[in-house]
Amino acid sequence: MTSSPPRTAGTAGTARTQDTVELPPLTSRLRRALKHPRLMHYNRLAALVLLANLVFLWASRPLPPQTTTLGHAALANLALAVLVRQQYVINFLFQLATWAPTTWPLKVRWTLGKVYHFGGLHVGGALAGSLWFAALTLQLTAEGTDFPLTTVSWTLIALLLLIIATALPPFRSRFHDHFEKIHRFGGWTALALFWTHTILSGERAGLWVLALITFSVALPWMRLRKVDVRIERPSSHVVLARFDHGDTPFAGSSTAISRGPLREWHSFANVPAPGESGFRLTISRAGDWTGAFIDDRPSRVWVKGITTAGVANIETLFEKVVYVATGSGIGPCLPHLLAAEVPSRLVWATRSPRTTYGDALVDEILAVQPHALIWDTSLHGKPDMVRLAHAAYRDFGAEAVICISNKKLTWQVVHGLERRGIPAYGAIWDS
Repeated sequence: MTSSPPRTAGTAGTARTQDTVELPPLTSRLRRALKHPRLMHYNRLAALVLLANLVFLWASRPLPPQTTTLGHAALANLALAVLVRQQYVINFLFQLATWAPTTWPLKVRWTLGKVYHFGGLHVGGALAGSLWFAALTLQLTAEGTDFPLTTVSWTLIALLLLIIATALPPFRSRFHDHFEKIHRFGGWTALALFWTHTILSGERAGLWVLALITFSVALPWMRLRKVDVRIERPSSHVVLARFDHGDTPFAGSSTAISRGPLREWHSFANVPAPGESGFRLTISRAGDWTGAFIDDRPSRVWVKGITTAGVANIETLFEKVVYVATGSGIGPCLPHLLAAEVPSRLVWATRSPRTTYGDALVDEILAVQPHALIWDTSLHGKPDMVRLAHAAYRDFGAEAVICISNKKLTWQVVHGLERRGIPAYGAIWDS
């Protein structure tokens, strides 16, 4: 295919589109409140888990519950927190949610599409489990339990508080690398301490639950391996990392890679090409790790775990979708555009697309999305993505919008459309 200039907002008519697009009116105040980010499904699921625990506490009267009840409740909630993060479980949840046919009412499919908010179950389980365990520790201390068990209990409380505190948004967003290490090594240590606590307490029933949790945690690491990677660098801002080590992941999944398996891991969307083995990852310069990766272009990297479904897999719930991407957000969109399982329309805003990502990638996109709007921000500035998304949604007759961008813009698009009655989806940065 010969190179052709990308479709951009270069013509006057297209440039005026974002200014002349009339957004639909806001929905009722109650519906807008339910669509507010603070009431997103992630937070609702966390609240639901906590509410279920309160109901269980009420049903366990007279209070306080027995130590056996406290221990079982703590372990059940912590098992939920761990298992819901397991890759096979995540993929199953996506398969279950997207099983619904497009003939179902849009409101039902709209809600099912929020399946990627499952992290709320993780948060609710972790908080509830820690509270149950704190109550158990206080009760054991009051009863004068033997010193080794009490010591392990209070050590676990301190460790759980550290893990929870460093997982809160202010710390996690500012010191994500530290959060990741504390979560990983602290979690492993906590699991070992739970084994010790259960054995010391003589509670045999909990051993089966701990065995399941341990297997779930270990499973991704059992698939740890170092593989070859071939890196193409169309610009100093981005590289295309190509893998072909025997696995061809499904479109819309992600792979975690690392240059040091006990240090930091980064997940990127897999881009398999239809009919070809292997896959690509689009990695853009967004920090020290990605910057060093682009500059060094390593020939081998570590991969682990099971390829995991991403947010855009909910596309099959709808008859037509609009993909909204900025910069390297095109990476998670690309496998779905190439697979063309669902009719879609692309709106992509990025700086100098051909210079940054190369002619081959832009031509590949235009081959499957000839009507895509590719907005060159170096020529035309930053567009109003909510208006562009709505214009594409309206003109294409889509049922939903999927946005892959940075946190701020994703919230602008998702919240800006949903409060106007349009199903919209985007990553929620809960890990």
